[in-house]
Parts: sequence; C-alpha cells; structure tokens
Amino acid sequence: MTNFIRSRSPFVHVFFWLFTIASLVPFLLVFIVSITDEDSILKNGYSFLPSKINFAAYEFLFNDFSQIAKAYGVTIVVTLIGTIISLLITALFAYPLSRKDLPMRRTFSFILFFTMLFSGGMVPWYITYVTMIGLKNTLVSMIIPNLLLSAFNVLLMRSFFANTIPESIVESGTIDGAGELTIFMKLVVPLSAPIMATVGLFNLLAYWNDWYNCMLFIDKPDLMNIQYLMTKTLNNVQFLLMKADSSSQVGELLAKMPTETVRMALAIVGVAPLLVAYPFFQKYYISGITSGAVKG
Repeated sequence: MTNFIRSRSPFVHVFFWLFTIASLVPFLLVFIVSITDEDSILKNGYSFLPSKINFAAYEFLFNDFSQIAKAYGVTIVVTLIGTIISLLITALFAYPLSRKDLPMRRTFSFILFFTMLFSGGMVPWYITYVTMIGLKNTLVSMIIPNLLLSAFNVLLMRSFFANTIPESIVESGTIDGAGELTIFMKLVVPLSAPIMATVGLFNLLAYWNDWYNCMLFIDKPDLMNIQYLMTKTLNNVQFLLMKADSSSQVGELLAKMPTETVRMALAIVGVAPLLVAYPFFQKYYISGITSGAVKG
C-alpha cells in the first residue's frame, strides 16, 4: 500500500499545483482588470494582457484618502478587538464542555446546539441593540453582534480539546495544586495553537468582511468600516449606471468615471489585507480542522 501511494505521489503534487494555480488565476485577473484602461475593457473585454495600463480606478477610490484611511482604521480596530475577545469567549466555553466531569454538560451542549437551529429574529435583535442597549453609532455595535458565540466554532474547539489534549496533563496540573484557570491558560492554551489559529481566522474573516452591521447601526461617515464604504461606493456607481439613460449630465459623468474597473478595484482593496495575513495562519489551519475531528 505504501509503494502504491508513493508511486502516485508526483501525480498528487501536480494535481494540487494545478488546483492552486486555478485558484489564483481569478485573483490575478481581477487585479489586471482593475489596472486596465476603461476604454480597452469596453472594446476588448477582460484580458490577462491589457493593451493599456491605467490606475484611474484606484485614483477614483482614493480621491478622498482620509475617508479610506479612517475606514481601514475602524475595520482594523474592530477586527482585532472582536477577534481576540471572541476567541477568548469561545475557548472559555469550549474547554469546560470538553471536560467529562462538568455538571450538566449535556444540557449546556444542547443549549449551544439549539442556537444553530433557531434565532430570535432580526426585529427584536435590532430593537435590543439600539433601544435597550443604545449601541447606535458606536464601534461596539460592530463588535458585539459578531462577538456572540458561534456554535460551530465552540463545537470545533471542544472536539479539539477532548481528542487532542491528554487528560494526564490536566491531572498533573491538578496534582501540583493549579486551579482550573491556571491549567487552562498555562497548559491547555499553549498546546492548542492550531485550533486557536483556525477559529481566530474564522473570527477575523467574519469581522473583516462584515458590512451588514455597519449598515444597520452606523450613520456617521467617520465610523464606517472599509467593507461598508466599498459597498456604498459600488451601490452609488450602479445607481449612476441606472440613471445614465435619463440624464445627459449623468452620462457625461460616467464617461469620465472608470465604472467597470472600479468594481474590480473595490474587490482588491477589500481583500488584499486578508491575502497578506492568511499565510501566517496557513500552517495551523489544516491541523486545527483535522485534529479535533479524529479521535487520537
């Protein structure tokens, strides 16, 4: 069996190299289109070899650089704070559920699973945050909604703790007189880097890509995050395209504005920081997913 696997190893490597290239090609095309001249796209369509390079789309987006910088700052602050706190809360809930000696363990697990099937609805959810808690136009309004426990992340982390962390380590800490919090922080967490990085990546993506909460709770331009700002810009461009036929002034404006390349530039501006951050999580990602799924 081992010889069979080794004989197929070059083909497996080639397959994954081709798969990787196929995954990167769309990103490359989006970037090339974003720096292509608008007239060239209208005449020749999308191409990996543009006839003329033009950065008009990025000049249009960064025309008000201070607004872009503020939006990026809001997104970074919300993402960092939200990811760290959410990861901590998830781990503090998942670890006790992984302990077989926890009273009412099955009850807490059922309550957690129940939240995957039912929710309270958007209207009472919105009224609670705006009227009762008063989170309108605050950064906290973009942190707390995503801060609430993700049942999937808790179950994933619980499986990792239960199947990967040896009980002997917990017992040794107990024998040495360490409390539960000390055992968790000094023994369990250092051995759980893969799952911490994996769930942290999930939380980071959720906060970075979140524009919906910003749309609901934020009215002040200075508190808008980058995703909602980009979405708002795209909606404005689409609105102008719809009104182009009914107004000559709008038509003249669109003639000067890179409408097609702006859409691609929006995608690059929104996703570029994640492409830079992802390689730092990659070595833990697969390990974190698979370790908790296989009984050791």
